[in-house]
Amino acid sequence: MPALPPPADNPKLSAPDKNTPTFSPDHISVIYVLGGPGAGKGTQCANLVRDYGFKHLSAGDLLRAEQDRPDSQFGNMIKEYIADGRIVPMEVTVQLLENAMTEEINSQKEQSTVRRFLIDGFPRQMDQALKFEESVCPSQFTLFFDCPEDLMQERLLNRGKTSGRADDNAESIKKRFRTFVETSMPVVDHFEKAGKVVKVSAAKSPDEIYTEVKKRMGERGFEMTK
Repeated sequence: MPALPPPADNPKLSAPDKNTPTFSPDHISVIYVLGGPGAGKGTQCANLVRDYGFKHLSAGDLLRAEQDRPDSQFGNMIKEYIADGRIVPMEVTVQLLENAMTEEINSQKEQSTVRRFLIDGFPRQMDQALKFEESVCPSQFTLFFDCPEDLMQERLLNRGKTSGRADDNAESIKKRFRTFVETSMPVVDHFEKAGKVVKVSAAKSPDEIYTEVKKRMGERGFEMTK
């Protein structure tokens, strides 16, 4: 598989250099949602969308949709990266997220001046974090779901029986765990030093986890909208 060409050669999916972010944190609230594979991020994101008025963007879902898009020049590359448990090149992921945010904002131009986005499974490594903060929008904080690896593996293997996802198998799961620890935990540590991490134990039941999430959201000034 050829390497991703430089951003200038890929105007559609590149993340061009900018002096200022596309969106202001005064008008757009971005919360990153991180946790190992199987930590239950999707379930809790659905709760937050329902009760707090967030738009949920899953970096993984956007990449899977792009790999399946018939005219995508990056589809095969994305498929191989995901199957190997590797992180897709930053330029692709950041631009897909910015495109999705822009589309959502444009579709609701008359409804609100302040918008909330949950970005699930992102940033996966430091270059993604720095690029997104510089060129798209600085985040409010990172919501980190902390869960033991053996419990995450059990959840994923059970999900794999019905999910149809190519990466919900034992071999891919091990690669994803290793990738998360090596590349994503430094992102959590980076934002934690800046006081921008809300850590929640994900070893409990979904309802118990969400009770803690709501408490921590309130501490950060986010009120329920429903």
